[in-house]
Amino acid sequence: MSGTAPIPNNSENPRLQLSAEDAFLDLLIETLQNLERPVRAQFLQKFLKALAQVELSETTSLEFWDQILTRRRELSETLSKPVSLQTALVDVLASSNFLRMPILMEYEDLKKLQINAATDALTGLYNRRLFEEYFAKELVRAKRHNQHVALIIMDLHCFKAVNDRHGHLQGDHVLQLAASTLRKTLRTSDYAFRIGGDEFALLLTHSDPIQAATLGRRVRANYAAAIAPLGLDVPLALDFGVAVFPADGDNKDTLIRLADERLYELKNATRGQPAPSPTPTARVIPMEPPSSREAAPAPHPPHPPAFTAPAVQPAAFPPAPRGSERRKWERVSLVGTRAHAVIGEANELTARVVDMSYGGVALLVDHADKLPTVFPAVLHVPILPPVKVSLRKSYVEPAEGQKFRVGCAFLP
Repeated sequence: MSGTAPIPNNSENPRLQLSAEDAFLDLLIETLQNLERPVRAQFLQKFLKALAQVELSETTSLEFWDQILTRRRELSETLSKPVSLQTALVDVLASSNFLRMPILMEYEDLKKLQINAATDALTGLYNRRLFEEYFAKELVRAKRHNQHVALIIMDLHCFKAVNDRHGHLQGDHVLQLAASTLRKTLRTSDYAFRIGGDEFALLLTHSDPIQAATLGRRVRANYAAAIAPLGLDVPLALDFGVAVFPADGDNKDTLIRLADERLYELKNATRGQPAPSPTPTARVIPMEPPSSREAAPAPHPPHPPAFTAPAVQPAAFPPAPRGSERRKWERVSLVGTRAHAVIGEANELTARVVDMSYGGVALLVDHADKLPTVFPAVLHVPILPPVKVSLRKSYVEPAEGQKFRVGCAFLP
């Protein structure tokens, strides 16, 4: 449906769709292949000077000719249609700052070609080629300035079922809604890419793990709202996984692998659960947000022993007390996952994390009186690396099984 279409087969008449000028240039390619290298170099030096007004040595002319032929093949594969030699020639020379007079084609045509080669035709997002380039550049920038850069890998849960039940046109539509949701939700400094059939990648500059995960949840909720009017009988949702430089690694491959692993952790944790509601009805958790986007806590590497306390069902918690203030930040339930917090400087206490928001977390503990008003903790949740935070106890409520629910706000 949405994969790359095959390049048209013009083997019977390779010049059928070419102009006379293009056909001549193709004939030139074949002729040059049969010439000895020194002769080919002399001809190309004069040819490029006459055609594009560039002064190149014979050796450089040969190198550029090879680049032009390679670029032509790449553009043809990307655009799924034949690309003329002159288009590839202008593209290579212009990107190398050698082109003084772009006389072979109109500049606007070249810009249109560059846009088409960098974007996905269905969604209008940047494509995988641009993702690879931008990710490498953002990592270099983040290393140079000692800053965070976050990667979010996303895909559509049950996307195949949409195609099977509702057809490929509807499948294309839900992909386009995903792209539209990303454009509306991201900051202007962030990047969104379509890197596969139903796979997307986000690059978030200056974003730590908590900020990145919060954005991922916001995108997920906004997408649920966008597809709700379609009335699909499929639990379609945007799943995501997060990896952040430098806490999770310092190279592209490691961060992609880790984000992908966390994506599947989320899938496994939410398997069998309904898609996120666009209008959550979860009860209020009166928590305060961090003082600024940059003030969120930094990641902490160590992992504690696995937590084995019994899972707590949503019904175990009483309704919100009367008079609670309206919730400011979206809450994500972590009931049924292995999310937990290791509390104290000496890791003396472990508690289940039952839900989390941008402003704080709710913990399930045996003895609430053992928690001071302010305390450090390391959070371990499926879609995040371990994160060291400072928490302030906001409220305590009784829960089922002689346990206590403790609402905690993040401190800067």
